[in-house]
Amino acid sequence: MKQVKITVLKTSFEEDLAERYAMPGLGPCTAMKEGQVFITDLKKPDGFCDTAWKCIFQYVFALANGGGADGFFYGDWIREPYTAVSCCNDGLRPVYFKIELADK
Repeated sequence: MKQVKITVLKTSFEEDLAERYAMPGLGPCTAMKEGQVFITDLKKPDGFCDTAWKCIFQYVFALANGGGADGFFYGDWIREPYTAVSCCNDGLRPVYFKIELADK
């Protein structure tokens, strides 16, 4: 099994949606920080958000098992082999991740 590197690319906050739907005082995600890096295989890294892990696990699984250069996402919407970009499903404050092989 290969090691996978997960980098937090961006945390965002949809102010217009939050103003309409969120509890007062809600802001950007506090669980993840831009620039954080996690190395893993198929185990959720310590300190990684549970919900975000569920959202990106399919990419981690594919890369850890040798996928990623066969069209699963490379050549479809990603130009680098063995790389994916995905985000958590928090519609008010999504966090974006780069998921790649640790040793390309």
